[in-house]
Amino acid sequence: MARLIPAEERIRRARQLIRQARDLPVPVGGRFDLSYIAGVKDLLRQAKDMVKMIPYTPTATREMKADIKVIYDDIERAGKEILR
Repeated sequence: MARLIPAEERIRRARQLIRQARDLPVPVGGRFDLSYIAGVKDLLRQAKDMVKMIPYTPTATREMKADIKVIYDDIERAGKEILR
């Protein structure tokens, strides 16, 4: 049986995934390398998947929901900054 991950840990891991996407080294071919783009999008998708269900849980506080909105904004911003 899978172990449940607490919401605080999910938020921390999502931020870490966003940081990993930003720190991913740009290949010699530039930002338009398909494997680079796929790697960045995969990390950002994992970050989004990590926190997407937290607002719907009964234990989610207002602060958690606000943190999730910030994380969603960070994911969108990171995708635009990294890939454009």
